[in-house]
Amino acid sequence: MRRSLRLLFPALFLALLLAYAAWTQSRPHSHYLSDLRSEVGPNLGTPSGKGNLLGIQPALYNVDYRSVGNLQRKLSAYLDKAHSEGLLTPRTVVILPEHIGTWLVAAGEKPQVFAAHQIDQAMLWLALSHPLDLTAALLTGHGPQRLYDALFRMKAKQMARDYQQLFGGLAKRYGVTLVAGSILLPDPHVRDGVLQVGSGPLYNASQVFAADGSALGQPQRKVYPIPEEAGFTAAAPETELHVVTTPAGRLGVLICADSWYPAGYQQLASQQVDLLAVPAFLTGNQHWSQPWGGYTTFAGTPADVTSQPGQLSEGEAWQRHSLPTRLASTQAHAGMTVFMRGQLWNLGSDGHSMVVGVDGLTLASEAPGGQLINLWL
Repeated sequence: MRRSLRLLFPALFLALLLAYAAWTQSRPHSHYLSDLRSEVGPNLGTPSGKGNLLGIQPALYNVDYRSVGNLQRKLSAYLDKAHSEGLLTPRTVVILPEHIGTWLVAAGEKPQVFAAHQIDQAMLWLALSHPLDLTAALLTGHGPQRLYDALFRMKAKQMARDYQQLFGGLAKRYGVTLVAGSILLPDPHVRDGVLQVGSGPLYNASQVFAADGSALGQPQRKVYPIPEEAGFTAAAPETELHVVTTPAGRLGVLICADSWYPAGYQQLASQQVDLLAVPAFLTGNQHWSQPWGGYTTFAGTPADVTSQPGQLSEGEAWQRHSLPTRLASTQAHAGMTVFMRGQLWNLGSDGHSMVVGVDGLTLASEAPGGQLINLWL
């Protein structure tokens, strides 16, 4: 009897181990169902042949990241709407929101990742699905939040390929310049036209793609990570901010919090910037109307800011201290901040996309589904 028990327990352990190994390899297909609605919001100016800035404020949900194909279909629906409304030209610059590429980390993963209610639960399921890859990534990780760093690091090569294929493909299919929001990657850089990753720290980076699908310049890395990112992403130097030449003019990109600091505008102004794109993400539902908490990045409050935390709402602070008031410090004649909407796990999202042109500031309205925000140049 004792001998049988001694044999039984190793056999059960082996069976469980084999079952777990089989589970980690299984990636079942799922049906795609998401909200594909979109409306044209602010549509400012008139076509003059100089091009336009077209912001896509998408409504994205967990299901949209089950596969790269899901996200491609969702974004294509928005671009098809823009095409039907006559908003796409060879001189169009399309702007997508911050972190739209980041959640490609979940693409192709197990149903449990998408059924989770909390982002931490989703990341735990992701970790359990890749025990060997995760272990290797933990050994080479950076930053105090080592688990999050490792999860993105272990999928970085695939994420970079998916990001370029998806967003470069959309730019080529629709014949536009596309600011592909942002994505978390370790030491991202373009070599021979291909987005590559390295072994250094994670950065929140945005890549611009030309109408032929090629990468324009190097990825624009975020200079001022917010506290939620600082534990696993590094800060880029301001000197890395650069402009790229597009059919609509010389374009600069400032990722979210970077648009709140004067140094970035000064750097881009020295490069004769014409247009500014700000991919943004504001975590939390109804955050736009809540009291502003002040500057929270490592850089602190700029010397030219006198507002105190609590004096303004979050939305009022975005209008007073970011692109709408700082664009004038450059020679750029137009800019746009584009937020993500929807519900990704428990993160929530908020924000009204902002257009700044010759007629001043215009805010996108509160509307269900995706919203297209257009400014003719």
